Amino acid sequence: MLLLNMGFEILAHVTKMGHYEDRFVHNACVHFLVCCGEFKVAEKVFGEICVRDVVLWNSLINGYVKSGRPCEALRVFRDMRLEGIEPDEITMIGMALACGQLRSLELGMEFHRYVVKEMNFSLRLCNSFLDMYVKCGDIGKAKALFGRMNERTDVTWTTMIVGYAMFGFLQDARKLFDEFPQKGNVVTWNVMIGGYVKANCGKEALALFQEMQAMNIKPDEVTMVCCLSACSQLGALEIGCWIHHYIKIHNLSLNVSLGTALIDMYAKCGNVEKAVQVFHEMPVKNALTWTAMIGALALNGDAHNALSHFRMMVDDVGLAPDDVTFLGVLLACRHGGLVTEGRKVFAEMTSRFKIPPKSKHYSCMVDLLGRSGLLNEAEALITSMPSNADASVWGALFSSCQTHRNIELGEKAALKLLQLDPDDSGIYVQLANMYIEANMWHKAREVRKMISERGLEKTPGCSSIEVNGDIFEFTVRDGLHMQSDKIRECLMQLARQMGHQD
Repeated sequence: MLLLNMGFEILAHVTKMGHYEDRFVHNACVHFLVCCGEFKVAEKVFGEICVRDVVLWNSLINGYVKSGRPCEALRVFRDMRLEGIEPDEITMIGMALACGQLRSLELGMEFHRYVVKEMNFSLRLCNSFLDMYVKCGDIGKAKALFGRMNERTDVTWTTMIVGYAMFGFLQDARKLFDEFPQKGNVVTWNVMIGGYVKANCGKEALALFQEMQAMNIKPDEVTMVCCLSACSQLGALEIGCWIHHYIKIHNLSLNVSLGTALIDMYAKCGNVEKAVQVFHEMPVKNALTWTAMIGALALNGDAHNALSHFRMMVDDVGLAPDDVTFLGVLLACRHGGLVTEGRKVFAEMTSRFKIPPKSKHYSCMVDLLGRSGLLNEAEALITSMPSNADASVWGALFSSCQTHRNIELGEKAALKLLQLDPDDSGIYVQLANMYIEANMWHKAREVRKMISERGLEKTPGCSSIEVNGDIFEFTVRDGLHMQSDKIRECLMQLARQMGHQD
């Protein structure tokens, strides 16, 4: 605000001195106004100027682009063309960025063709259109343009790596990353690490972070958030604690992003006490922070504390919850068997906060009711859903039917699940087990026969463990680990000891 007032004072001073009609003053004035977000005033001043060159038009166009108003930028561009003003490189960079913001591939290609035909396709223009193709989701055209570029900057390489990583082409992204001649830019490392995290490849993300450390690339806040997310995926508490220590000794500010990531990491690694400590240490908290804290308490079974934090968030602090917040609260109610509170929170989603429940909220609510033996109410809730229930909802009901040995409703839920995914062997196995528990051996044999005839195999389970900062993964019948024989021997000894205790 101080700079804005100072700018207007300078503008008034220039006007008093009689320089207001100067073309350079006009350009500077419009540029100043759009940079300050004063677009109405800028358009008014722009409209009063008799002679408007391309620099003046560019000030208005790029001002709208930088403020995230691409439609306005395109409108001004069309007005410029109607006045017979030819666009220059700066104009077309603005148009490429506007098309990227709008995800308008067709219009972006039209501008690309114009530039190739009418202008010198400079490096800056190439980078802008490369960014446009990536944002519009056409990786093929982005790759083709990248391949034709004789000169590339850090921006060029990073944009292409972002494109590959954004759409899940991690092998291509990593290949390009490894070919990148200048790896001193932390942004490029963050893109690659973040790509791995987004694809749930936490182990690869942390391995790349170790490479980054070996090359003495200084990580920033984004790096820390990505690595903490990777630790959350893997349950790698030891590495997460090391990152927290790194944040402290390097005096990185415990802002909302870092603090929320730390809370999430500690919660998913099972150390809820540290999550609470970080929450209280944070100087500023937003709705995402409160949501993470509620989820942390819910995940670790502290249902009443999660509910009290939810009430503090919405009633005392005055923050608006979102669908993720409600999922955390409903999970807390499910873990604590708090049916009355769960009903109330579920109803508040629509009545008070106008948030329509999603499938995951219905699934959680069905699970809460089902675990408490309220199977008919759970089925009625599924029937009331505005859209067809998915596998997570029917799966929750099916599991509850197994627990409470409601064969009739369990068969109905299993049939729905098999209609959604006929090749899911796990459903057949669960159905057979339900029949066995009910001493319905003939039906269990029928289900087992169906599994055999259809050649279905249960997907092997997978688990991971962190030892001395290293992550080890194991699957069922896995013999790949170098010490697998010793591991099995140890497990057998533990099993024998547990048997003696029983």
